[in-house]
Amino acid sequence: MSGTSLDGVDAALAEIGPDGQTRLLQTHYLPYPDSLRAQLLALHAPQPDEIHLAACAANALAHLYAEAVRSLLEGIAPGSVRALGCHGQTLRHRPADGYTLQIGNAALLAELTGITVVADFRSRDIAAGGQGAPLVPAFHAQALRHPDRHRVIANIGGIANITDLPPDGPVRGWDTGPGNMLLDAWVQRHRNARYDRDGAWAASGHLHPGLLAVLMRHPYLQGPPPKSGGREQFNLDWLDATLTHLNEAIGPADVQTTLLEFTALSLADAVKRECAGVQELYVCGGGAHNGALMQRITAHLPEVDVATTAALGMDPDWVEALAFAWLARQAVHHAPGNLPAVTGARGERILGAIYPA
Repeated sequence: MSGTSLDGVDAALAEIGPDGQTRLLQTHYLPYPDSLRAQLLALHAPQPDEIHLAACAANALAHLYAEAVRSLLEGIAPGSVRALGCHGQTLRHRPADGYTLQIGNAALLAELTGITVVADFRSRDIAAGGQGAPLVPAFHAQALRHPDRHRVIANIGGIANITDLPPDGPVRGWDTGPGNMLLDAWVQRHRNARYDRDGAWAASGHLHPGLLAVLMRHPYLQGPPPKSGGREQFNLDWLDATLTHLNEAIGPADVQTTLLEFTALSLADAVKRECAGVQELYVCGGGAHNGALMQRITAHLPEVDVATTAALGMDPDWVEALAFAWLARQAVHHAPGNLPAVTGARGERILGAIYPA
């Protein structure tokens, strides 16, 4: 898995039983080199010769993914692995225009690893009229649903998404708004850091109510699910335009404080509005390590037990990588991987293109 945060590659080795139950065996994390991260970030905006640049970046990603796989499988024969599920790096996600684009050169990855690769998971759902995202709720339902307790799983990566798991009734899920994306971009600009460790910088500032009110009026937040978002909606250009429109001098730390509150409040509001009766909320993804963010989510949901997925025996750092291992398993077994109630697709579909070893 390599997600919207553009931090690196999460590689997880999973054993999946006939009933779909998933056991995490080994993990490996490989950070993106600064040069590749900058190249991928630049490709989110139109630029000259972008087709060539995107193809070269896809090749570079395939080599990096292969390196992560080799480290993950140290002492394990690649032939013992049934398939490799590769999400790829999203450059565009525009379901309203009928497409999504994740790069990674799956053919080259299969060649480099000698393992069958399943990639391009999102396109078939979009072809069936869906959002193509989020896809992890199907895995959450398989691995984390409780027969009696109403749970919500919140994945806070670059974008935040939630999965509503009532004991009875359909599973639902959607992107609630920004996760770490704006927080990371702002701290990178002002502190030259990849991320705000434990939310310490955000905790040092003061909330700006006027800025928060404008951020919360973003049109994406007003629409009902199913829906999915990304850098197209939440980016520094949009934030800069918002700050300019306010025409106030707001200190960088205060902006960070307000961005953290924006992430927490947009997620909590979605839970309160759409997940009536929820009893438990479990957080996974990088946001699970942001103590200040976890405190604000907890404060906004006083009637809900808030914890990380570690409380359920699933390390929050590896839930999404496990989800794409599970989705790859679904593909090779010709089983559907999407939930139409989540994505809005016309029906269940087998997701992913298979590149045999």
